[in-house]
Amino acid sequence: MQKERLEKLYHSHHVKGARYGYLFCHGKRIPYLKQWVGKGKKVLDLGCRDGMLTAGYVEENDILGVDIDQQALQKAGQQLGIKTAWLDLNSEWPWESASFDRIVACEILEHLFLIEDVLQKVHRTLKKGGLFIGSVPNAFRLRNRWKFLTGHEYDTDATHVRQFSYDKLERMLRTHFSEVTIIPLEGKICPFLSVGPKTPKRIGQLFAKDLLWKAVK
Repeated sequence: MQKERLEKLYHSHHVKGARYGYLFCHGKRIPYLKQWVGKGKKVLDLGCRDGMLTAGYVEENDILGVDIDQQALQKAGQQLGIKTAWLDLNSEWPWESASFDRIVACEILEHLFLIEDVLQKVHRTLKKGGLFIGSVPNAFRLRNRWKFLTGHEYDTDATHVRQFSYDKLERMLRTHFSEVTIIPLEGKICPFLSVGPKTPKRIGQLFAKDLLWKAVK
């Protein structure tokens, strides 16, 4: 019953927010994901929704897409031809140890209650040398801090149950993985200056809209 209620919440959230066919950060993650996932890999795609991001690395890979929204999964399966599984990741994890070469979790960790349990399961389910790849919104970027300072909500997404800064994300990932790379993406330093590859590291960490990572088991 709880799973059905959660699905109803997320389906409504996706419909009202026009999230089908939508890519956070305008697809800026795709080149990194395509390179990191590679080809000929067995991939577990957590929170794949309708597969808009998955489409960037589906070619020549064996992908299992997971989501709580069954309609989104149906779209992903029809459009990409991937296998799908309807699961609540807060309570369901049916995979055995060393089952996947890559596990992708883009914009999903901020939605999970038992995140430490999930990270332990991710580590166990990856093959040796496998990659955990994902992204989270940078909740503590300076733009959001300014909103908070001026009395405005800085995160209006009702499905978010936790927030991440660059430092918090790095500490969490390094608890489970030995080699971690985090890339700040998108966001503006000022109206005419965006965060980019040449932005100084600390400035990018403070102003980036999204935090993309690659962690090695």
